[in-house]
Amino acid sequence: MRYDFGSDNTAGMAPSAVDGLVRANEAFARAYGADEITARAADAIRARLDADAEVRFVFSGTAANAIALSMLAQPFEAVLAHNSAHVCTDETGAPGFFGHGVGLIGLPGFSGKIDPLALHAQLDEPEVGHRQPPAALTLTQATEYGAVYTEEELRHLIEPAKLRGFGVHMDGARLANAAAAGFDLTQIARLGVDVLVFGGAKAGGPCAEAIVLFDKSLARRLDNRLKQAGQTASKARLLSGPLLGLLESGDWDAGAAHANLMAQRLAAGIAARSPFVLAHPVEANAVFVRMPEEAHARLNALGWACYRFDDGSVRFVCSWATDPAAVDEVVEAIAGLG
Repeated sequence: MRYDFGSDNTAGMAPSAVDGLVRANEAFARAYGADEITARAADAIRARLDADAEVRFVFSGTAANAIALSMLAQPFEAVLAHNSAHVCTDETGAPGFFGHGVGLIGLPGFSGKIDPLALHAQLDEPEVGHRQPPAALTLTQATEYGAVYTEEELRHLIEPAKLRGFGVHMDGARLANAAAAGFDLTQIARLGVDVLVFGGAKAGGPCAEAIVLFDKSLARRLDNRLKQAGQTASKARLLSGPLLGLLESGDWDAGAAHANLMAQRLAAGIAARSPFVLAHPVEANAVFVRMPEEAHARLNALGWACYRFDDGSVRFVCSWATDPAAVDEVVEAIAGLG
């Protein structure tokens, strides 16, 4: 394999994350998140969001999403999501598992953004006792197709949901990339998001994400659910330490900015030098290309890993570690497929 563009989680840990892990591993520390490293990491996240919140560190984005949603909907209720959202397509029913039956209702929209008209149509549906009524809304920032919601777009989705008394969850697996694209993280709590998943793994961390509770009254219930789900780390500092390293060094932001820049470079090269067209606007760190099966297979055979996504396009994802030379080489390879 020459280079793996299959996902941003194929890259290893950024050096500052490794340094954070090494520092967290020194000497003895209190267990179960009562240590200084975890407290500092939580403070760093609160500072980045400019919000008072409870912060917990878990082992995966799937667990973070599913457990967060279980805080917002009862087993007889459902969560509204984009029909290509990770919670709908890539979590093997985890929200329903952790939520003891919580359902998901998929909504359409271009590039992974929920269409406001589709949301309003769903909200206007009459409640029927034989169906799970929606009780929460989940949004992904940046979306699974690399789009970044504007503050105004989020407001048009969150406000009608909050008027119905819904809880709001944000999947921020690629939140760093959204921030690098210009999204103001300090607006998340002000827009009415109740629970945020603050991404670490795709930003250069290990297998660690943070659940951020803006509604602090849910903290005790969250702690109980995390313990029940096997997500309460006894050595929590080994999850929080790498994220602290990324945040204190500035690499959480810088790595995402680099990834976004590499995606722009890749998209520009494909548009200029190949016969293939882009399937979605390139706003974060992912590039989606309309490419025939034969061309995709040839590219993979040449050692360039990328894969066909849910809409049939071929996805290329850049990371903090993407080498500009690798981008130029894969553009050359793609140009040769035409």
